[in-house]
Amino acid sequence: MYSFLLIIIYLAFISLGLPDSLLGSAWPVMHGQFNVPISYAGIVSMIIAGGTIISSLLSDKLTRRLGAGLVTSISVLMTAIALWGFSISDSFILICLMAIPYGLGAGAVDAALNNYVALHYASRHMSWLHCFWGVGAAISPYIMGLCLTGGYGWNRGYFLVALIQIVLTATLFISLPLWKRNNRVEKSNENETATLTLHKALKIRGVKLVLFTFFGYCALETTTGLWASSYLVKFRGIDLETAAMFASLFYLGITFGRFLNGFLADKIKDKQLIRFGIMIIIFGVILIGLPFNINELALIGLVIVGLGCAPVYPSIIHATPSNFGKENSQAIIGIQMASAYLGSTFMPPLFGLIAGKINIGLYPLYLIIFALLMFLMSELLNRKIAVKNT
Repeated sequence: MYSFLLIIIYLAFISLGLPDSLLGSAWPVMHGQFNVPISYAGIVSMIIAGGTIISSLLSDKLTRRLGAGLVTSISVLMTAIALWGFSISDSFILICLMAIPYGLGAGAVDAALNNYVALHYASRHMSWLHCFWGVGAAISPYIMGLCLTGGYGWNRGYFLVALIQIVLTATLFISLPLWKRNNRVEKSNENETATLTLHKALKIRGVKLVLFTFFGYCALETTTGLWASSYLVKFRGIDLETAAMFASLFYLGITFGRFLNGFLADKIKDKQLIRFGIMIIIFGVILIGLPFNINELALIGLVIVGLGCAPVYPSIIHATPSNFGKENSQAIIGIQMASAYLGSTFMPPLFGLIAGKINIGLYPLYLIIFALLMFLMSELLNRKIAVKNT
């Protein structure tokens, strides 16, 4: 039963990644059909981000009341309905309306699943599960690409991914008894403690530090991925094909790095993995920004940044129950998710403004600021946790 539930959770993490890259791959066609500017993709993504932030902050209350299994099942159902809604939408307004349940479902399932795994499974599974998120994120653009090149249209791409989500939803609902059997820790904590409010959570030693760490990480990861090709082409003079390939290798570095990290995670403590990951990121960013006409260093640096990113996110999540207590982990992971979405939503567009107004060559400097923020905040957190435990 334990192994079967773990398989279900792996499938759930694939479902988390499936919708995340659909909009980007379909929007070049969608915006033309809707007769709206290409920049309107930002409106849709902001609505989704707003929903994820709200549901992440509510995840503690929802999970205590319904349980992680039911929250996950309902949330995946919401994303399935939203994706089906996308597939039948014939106007930009309808897309925006469907983005609301999309975002609400994504935030709740993200926080609930991450906390459940942090409480019940070894650190290696956290890394491998986030690796499977990358599998989901890689599959959906492939499905969309086949639909677009085959002449079926973007609607069919969304419909097929919605079908996959519906099958996963049915599987999750069938598996609900397994979640309840493995939910003893959560149930005992629910009986012993009240829901942790945002105000109370921020008063816990080290919580603000981990929020800044998570904010910095997600700001760095999304900015790196979004602007890598533009930096390589416009500032480094690298051809479009090579730039696009290495931009995709950044994400491959994260996915492959998390697969490898799973073999190390149970032997090396979470805080060490976070420290090593950030140091690797800093080294990679330095290679990207070296003022030499050796473009290969910048390309290699991009892949190294991806490898450095690999252990940071899953290790921060997995360390949450240990750092702040099992009884507080669901609420704090929800707040961490909200902080992460703030970083990934607002910081990449901010760099876009900087690149447009000043120079896109500031890309490495922008990244190093977040890398140093992560390093400083995580090290301060380690000290506070060490003092608390003495």
